[in-house]
Amino acid sequence: MRRYIFILFIMALWTASALCQPRFTPAATTVDVGKVEWKSFKKIQYTITNTGNAPLVLTEVEPDCSCTVADWTQAPIAPGETGTIDLTFEAETLGHFQKSLAVWTNTEPHIAYLSFKGQVLPEVKDYTTSHPYHIGDILLDTTSIEFTEVHMGEMPKFHMSMANMSQEDWEPILMHLPPYLSMMATKEVVAPEEKCDVELTLDTRLLPDYGLTQGAVYLSRFAGDKVGDDNEIPITIVLLPDFSNLTEEERFNLPHLSISTTELDMSEELAAKNKARKDLVITNTGNSTLKIGKLQVFNSAVSADIKSTNIAPGQAVNLRVTVNKKAMRQQRRQMRLLLLCNDPENPLVTVNIKVAP
Repeated sequence: MRRYIFILFIMALWTASALCQPRFTPAATTVDVGKVEWKSFKKIQYTITNTGNAPLVLTEVEPDCSCTVADWTQAPIAPGETGTIDLTFEAETLGHFQKSLAVWTNTEPHIAYLSFKGQVLPEVKDYTTSHPYHIGDILLDTTSIEFTEVHMGEMPKFHMSMANMSQEDWEPILMHLPPYLSMMATKEVVAPEEKCDVELTLDTRLLPDYGLTQGAVYLSRFAGDKVGDDNEIPITIVLLPDFSNLTEEERFNLPHLSISTTELDMSEELAAKNKARKDLVITNTGNSTLKIGKLQVFNSAVSADIKSTNIAPGQAVNLRVTVNKKAMRQQRRQMRLLLLCNDPENPLVTVNIKVAP
C-alpha cells in the first residue's frame, strides 16, 4: 500500500512539473535590418515573451560570428512578462547577409535559434528630405507633372527625381506615356540606394486644344507592374494662345479682366453640408469685349457656371462655383478652376479652392 502511495506521489510530482513549464516565444524569429552602412554598428533587439506558467531564464546567447555582440535579460522572466535580447552588429563585409544566434533557456527544448538579415552598402543615402513622396519602394521629389502657361510651338521640359529604395535593381519606366510627352532618364537601371533624374519634354503641337489638358502616367515599381491609383502620377498642362502678333490698334483696344478673388475658401460651408456654392464677380475694365473662352476644372468635384461669356466694357457678371463634397472624396486632383480669356495681359486666371482647414 505504501509503495502504491509513493508511486502516486511521484507521478503527481512529475505531472505538476510537466504542467509548470516556461515557454520561449519571440515576437519575431527573423529581423530584417534593411540597409547598413559599411563599417558602422547596427543595434538589433528581439522581444521575448514567457507564454508559459513558470519563470523563464535565458542562460546564454551565442551569435554565429564575432561581428555580433549579445546582451540579454539576466533576471528570470515571469509568466506573461517580456525580456529582451540586444545585439550590436558590426558591418564588416559588403553585400547581403544573414546571421543567426543560439539561445539557451530552461525550456524544453533548451536551445532556440533566431536570425537577422540585411545588406551592407558602401554608403547609405538618406533621401527622405529631398524625395519626400513614395510610390512603393520608389521615392520621388514630386507627385505630379505640371506644365503651366505654355504656348503653342514651345517644347518645355519638366524634371523629376526618383530614388530606388528597394532591394533590387530598378528600371525607371512611366507607363501609359501620352504621345505629347517624351521621357529621358539619366540611368536605364538604378541600383538600390541610388537615384536617377527624369526629363519629360512636352510637344505642344500634339495637344488637343488650348486650355487645360489632364492625363496621367503610372510609375512602374517592378517588372510586370500594373497601373492603379497607388502608382498614378497626374499630368496637368495649360496651353495659352499667342498674342505676340497684335497690331498697335488691337493693343489699344484690349479687354481687361478683373476678378473679385482667386482664393476661394469653401471650408465652412462644406463642413455643414455636402454641396456648397459661392459667386465670384468678373468685370471687364478694358476697351473691348472680354470673351471667356473656356472654364475648366482640375477636379470633377468642382463645377462652374457663368451667365455670359461675352462681357462688354464696364460690365460685370457672376461666376458661380459649386463643390460637391461626396465627389471630392473620390478625386486626387487639385481643387482649382481655370479661366481662359482674350485678355493678352491676363489670358489665364486660376482660382484656388480651399475645402478644408
